[in-house]
Amino acid sequence: MRSRFSAYATGRTEYIQATTDPSGPHWQDDATAWQRELHDFCTRTRFLGLRILEAPPPEGDHGVVAFYATLERDGQDVSFGERSRFLCRGGRWLYVDGERI
Repeated sequence: MRSRFSAYATGRTEYIQATTDPSGPHWQDDATAWQRELHDFCTRTRFLGLRILEAPPPEGDHGVVAFYATLERDGQDVSFGERSRFLCRGGRWLYVDGERI
């Protein structure tokens, strides 16, 4: 989770794409359009902080991380909390989806 937050904060869109599970709802087949979308989001958003609320040990190849991200866009607070689901595939943890908390 921390590495993905850092990737968003620094605009490393390739890393965000590479750590997103293809079975999840955030995956896009058009990698170029997706990269432009991510780049726009990263450049318009200030990533001010990340607080991990819960990160229990994974159960097999499934993991969950609850966090609170402090963000700002266009002078507005757009912070949010999420419980994210991850899957381990080929030795790498991939983001599947999340539920706002």
